[in-house]
Amino acid sequence: MVAKILSTIGILRLRSIASRPRSAQNDTWRDALSTQQLAISTSYLASGYWLLTTGYCFVPPIIFFMPFQRSRKTYDGESLYEYAVGALARQMRTVAEIKRLMRNRVKEQEHGELLVEMVVARLKEQKYLNDTSYAENYSRFRKENEKFGRLRVIQDLKIKGVHGDIIDSVVSAAYGDVNEEHLARQFLQRKRIVKPEGRKQAARVFRTLMRAGFSSRIIFRILKKWDVDDETLSALEEEASGQ
Repeated sequence: MVAKILSTIGILRLRSIASRPRSAQNDTWRDALSTQQLAISTSYLASGYWLLTTGYCFVPPIIFFMPFQRSRKTYDGESLYEYAVGALARQMRTVAEIKRLMRNRVKEQEHGELLVEMVVARLKEQKYLNDTSYAENYSRFRKENEKFGRLRVIQDLKIKGVHGDIIDSVVSAAYGDVNEEHLARQFLQRKRIVKPEGRKQAARVFRTLMRAGFSSRIIFRILKKWDVDDETLSALEEEASGQ
């Protein structure tokens, strides 16, 4: 009852302020809002007391807030070029990747695709965008730092949208003189993977090396040198042939 009276008083006071001249409203809004907040707080307290004394459940009101939606920025050739240069400064990207980023920015503009192609042509002309250089740096880093095999690098470059001819020439040059078995052992050492004990661990080593881009031929050679039993090797061969 107390909560209802205070809430009614707060509402009536807000209405009375709204009917006053605008110059007189500013001085009294803060006090009125304090009264309304007090009424709401008292309403919650009274409801809690009612809950304790009657055993009924009080469900507080649910307030919904509409999300604020920003208007999308409109790009011209120069602003889209500056966005692309900033994206390339943060991280090296392929032509397909930078196109994907720019298209997302101008997808609602009438001539968005034309702007994207113009910016890409400008970036290529200024040597900011070059898939061959990207593939060379990517292959070298994956081979020397992460010790990935040839197949993993090929797969990653395909996902990034590099043309197949570029991938073939670049990866062949990067891995031309690489001993794949030695590289696989370096990868295992980097991952701190030791000789497996039992079929379950051998299977884990096999799958890890497959994900790292090494051929099944090299993997079986390593497992055999680790004295993995023939039954386990046969099961892994069946798994490899089914992939």
